[in-house]
Amino acid sequence: MKESVFTMAPDLVTGVLDPRGPVAADEYQLLQNATVVMLALIVPIIVLTLAFAWWFRAGNRRAKRRPDWSYSGALEVVNWMVPLMIILFLGGMGWVASHALDPAKPLPSQAPPLKIQVVSLDWKWLFIYPDGGVAAVNHLVVPAGRVLQLQLTSGSVMNSFFVPQLGSQIYTMAGMTTTLHLQADRPGTFPGRSVQFSGDGFSDMRFEVDAVTPAEYEAWLARTRAGGTGLDAGAYAALSRPGTSAPRAYRLDEPRLFQHILAASMAPSSSSSH
Repeated sequence: MKESVFTMAPDLVTGVLDPRGPVAADEYQLLQNATVVMLALIVPIIVLTLAFAWWFRAGNRRAKRRPDWSYSGALEVVNWMVPLMIILFLGGMGWVASHALDPAKPLPSQAPPLKIQVVSLDWKWLFIYPDGGVAAVNHLVVPAGRVLQLQLTSGSVMNSFFVPQLGSQIYTMAGMTTTLHLQADRPGTFPGRSVQFSGDGFSDMRFEVDAVTPAEYEAWLARTRAGGTGLDAGAYAALSRPGTSAPRAYRLDEPRLFQHILAASMAPSSSSSH
């Protein structure tokens, strides 16, 4: 029986609250700041509600009953200005963070970023390393501490890429690319998944990010190039058929495979009217 979409939520929440990279850490800090600002409004309201209920209880003879009272200018100012200030403050935080955490904005680094091309399929993830000459399905191996520049598209329907412990979720769409910069601070294994429903195999559309040392990463590249199955246009056509897949690695025999996938998605359909 396939796992329900809703049973994934606790794992997603745990990942978001356990950041392992600079992007996820900044997003977690934004979440904390926003929570504190909102509590600054919510907690006084809860306290005042309890205080009013206690003061105007039936047994309190000091509480004045004023059935004709209907308006107070001072209270109106407080009732509108306090929420307005909270909204403006949260809006300002969101404005600044949305620019600072722009997925396409490069992360600061002394070394050039590692370029990885990502293709969402039905129902699997294909990761292409154009400079490494390899590719992998449902398994993303990266060197810890190095900035990742992910270029993403879809070979099928719209989907969404997310590694909660590393940061920003971003969509993949056929015929276009999106860019996402991430980084794993230290070695570890981090779960990734699709968070956009895309059909029967959606619940199995998961992958693991293995952040390893630079030496281990280079060794993995060498092993995959030497012993991996070749991935060319024909092998991709078979891989792109609907169905789930276990993690596996390939030797990249078609260096421009990602560009071919994009071009195929943008080509006019033979069944379209003229």
